[in-house]
Amino acid sequence: MDNKVCRLTGCEFPLFAFSHCRDVVVAVSKAGGFGVLGATRFTPDQLEEELAWIDAHIDGAPYGVDVLVPEIVDPRVADFASNEQRAAAISDEHRKFTADLLGQYGVEVAPEEVVRYEGRAGITPENGYAQMEVAFRHPIRLIANALGIAPPRMIEEGKKRGVPVAALVGAKEHALRQAAAGVDIVVAQGTEAGGHCGEVSTLVLVPEVVRALKGGGYDIPVLAAGGIMTGAQMAGMMAAGAQGAWTGSVWLATPEAETSEAFREKMVAARSRDTVRSRSRTGKPARQLKTAWHEAWDAPDGPGALPMPLMGMVSEPAFRRIENAVVNGNEQARDLVSYFVGQGVGLVDQVRSAKGVVQDFREEFVEAVSGLVGTLGD
Repeated sequence: MDNKVCRLTGCEFPLFAFSHCRDVVVAVSKAGGFGVLGATRFTPDQLEEELAWIDAHIDGAPYGVDVLVPEIVDPRVADFASNEQRAAAISDEHRKFTADLLGQYGVEVAPEEVVRYEGRAGITPENGYAQMEVAFRHPIRLIANALGIAPPRMIEEGKKRGVPVAALVGAKEHALRQAAAGVDIVVAQGTEAGGHCGEVSTLVLVPEVVRALKGGGYDIPVLAAGGIMTGAQMAGMMAAGAQGAWTGSVWLATPEAETSEAFREKMVAARSRDTVRSRSRTGKPARQLKTAWHEAWDAPDGPGALPMPLMGMVSEPAFRRIENAVVNGNEQARDLVSYFVGQGVGLVDQVRSAKGVVQDFREEFVEAVSGLVGTLGD
């Protein structure tokens, strides 16, 4: 395939695979797609290790890195300079609520043990900038940012190094702001997507963003994101003006992914209606598989979600404990197993290898395009 996004990134087939797992990134890029490593779960030192491993195993295929440098910081946490200060701001009420909720499912933890963090991990501007500096030390072919306008430092460094900068948007006005800031690729992500997302559906958002950028005089390629699990969907979005697909949830049901066997089993069994857009994992609206965790935190009598990044300092250790409990035989805890996943989970009916997913996308894409051409007749 030869369009602008392929030429910018060096990919053969414009299927972009966002994953927190280096194995998925390598498998997708080597199969002709474009793997993108999500950096937020790593400290800068850990990210350096992950990228060094990718460099050693990807055989020169192109790949990218996704970091989060939030544009807007909640005023309640804006003055904190360290994770130690942030942890100290988490109330006894939130700690006890978490411990009690986990205890109902046989996951025992003392309230004072609820909060866990690593020194430079978490979704904060300073951590995002540190991860960005690490990423630019490697031969990446793309760097992406979400949660607001890509920072000038990222755009300037990308242009200096010849690395395209992508930005995720959930509304056409956001796309126009990103274009004015100087990004090279816009990822139009609909509300169907897993993780942080807006409220507009992919089917509406993609042509809206394409039209808005063209009307604004911007020649910027758009990637479609949100609920895309098949090559036919990818073809449909490209017919609507996108130049490729940015995908995430489909890779969670691969054996290479960071997800647990318990979660992959829940993915196969889940319906598209089994996800929820909730603040109860990161502090910002993010789509994930719905469990009693979300019902409790989002209930009127709950303590209310903490702001980012405090919520993650409570939720991520909790979900690690839940996963460990399941591995150790606690079947009750299985009810709480969750992860970021989009409404496309309803299309997951089996666990497939990452390479197999790329191949299926290719075949489905060709079949869909051929079918459309066939309807035109002679």
